[in-house]
Amino acid sequence: MVTWFEIPTADIERAKAFYEEVLQITIGLHDINGLKMAWFPEASEKGVASGSLIQQESYIPSKEGVLVYLSCSDINAVLDRVEKAGGSVYQPRTMISEEYGFMGVFIDSEGNRIALHSNH
Repeated sequence: MVTWFEIPTADIERAKAFYEEVLQITIGLHDINGLKMAWFPEASEKGVASGSLIQQESYIPSKEGVLVYLSCSDINAVLDRVEKAGGSVYQPRTMISEEYGFMGVFIDSEGNRIALHSNH
């Protein structure tokens, strides 16, 4: 049911560089009437959500808020890039169950808690 998510940033350029390094993706930076956004690549599968980094006064980075799970093929490879990019590993790769795969959690460069999910 999720269609879009926004991850708060204090410094959108720093956050963009962090996510590009950690996830090995390219994020497009946009200024929409003074609202700074950096859009994640659009999901190609119907019904799969995408989202954005966002910098705006009312968006406050926090590790206590909603937990967003990003899909990846290799959780350990992603977590291995987190500290070098300016974040920290919060929870190493952990099995959820044989049916649901694995998860890991990191704190990004802005202080947000973000989860990863992989089927293997």
